[in-house]
Amino acid sequence: MALARTRRSDGPFNYWPGFVDALSTLVLSIVFLLSVFLVVQFFLSQEVTGKDKALELLNAKIAQLNELLSLEKLGKLSLDDQVSQLKAGLASAESERDRMKGLYEGLASAGSDAQGKTAELNKALDSEKAVSARALAQIEVLNQQISALRRQLAALEEALDASEKRDKESQSRIADLGARLNVALAQRVQELSRYRSEFFGRLRAILGNRPDIRVVGDRFVFQSEVFFDTGQATLLPEGRAELDTVANALIELDKKIPSEIAWVLRVDGHTDVRPVTGPNFKSNWDLSAARAISVVQYLISLGVPAQRLVAAGFGEFQPLDPGSTEEAYKRNRRIELKLTER
Repeated sequence: MALARTRRSDGPFNYWPGFVDALSTLVLSIVFLLSVFLVVQFFLSQEVTGKDKALELLNAKIAQLNELLSLEKLGKLSLDDQVSQLKAGLASAESERDRMKGLYEGLASAGSDAQGKTAELNKALDSEKAVSARALAQIEVLNQQISALRRQLAALEEALDASEKRDKESQSRIADLGARLNVALAQRVQELSRYRSEFFGRLRAILGNRPDIRVVGDRFVFQSEVFFDTGQATLLPEGRAELDTVANALIELDKKIPSEIAWVLRVDGHTDVRPVTGPNFKSNWDLSAARAISVVQYLISLGVPAQRLVAAGFGEFQPLDPGSTEEAYKRNRRIELKLTER
């Protein structure tokens, strides 16, 4: 031991203990920083744990160095190597510290972004809450409107039931009135048929059995030659004489038929199929209508009420004889008188 002390005193200045103390202080600082990072970044615990092991290894090496220094078993070269290793470990620890610091800053930035997003989400949530509140208010209003509509519907259903009841009663009354109306109409038809028979019987008695005047069903048929020249619509004197008897019968009939029976004498003009000639008429329609109107106008001049007369032109489209002989043409040129309802 005395020899060793003599060697230490005789040799160069030993700076390793101070270096070791500085290194120990630096290692403790690193450990402190790592502890702070461990608290802040819990999810990096595995990596920090690995760094603790590295620090423990460094501590073990430092202890070993202390032991080597105390025992002076290693030479300068060994110490230099160990110092180099320690420097390398320190550099690695510093780089790791920088990396951890970068991770921490990144996490802090991420936390700031997360806070910003959280604020935006809170604003959106507040907006959604406001919309929901308005929607709830609208739903409440709609519920009230639905309740009012239901009350109105109930009132309408009651009114409909009452209306259906009244409708059934009305239908019953209508059916009864319809039956009465049918009976009344049947009576009117019977009355009109009776007056028609009387009118036709009187005309038969007055006109006699003439070949140019025929009875076809419920109509008196006069050949056009009785009243008009060929292609003309001006009444002939002999035609006026025939119409005088018809007018007298109509005037007497109008006095007998009750006023509530809506009867009319329809005067129908008919022609044959041959086209008209001359400038007075453009077609058989015009000729047949003009002849019917001439008869009606003459009857009115004799005192027959105008509301009891109807003029109709049928042209060549309602023939009695479909043949194409002169006799067929003659039969189809006619004036028909029909007593009917309006």
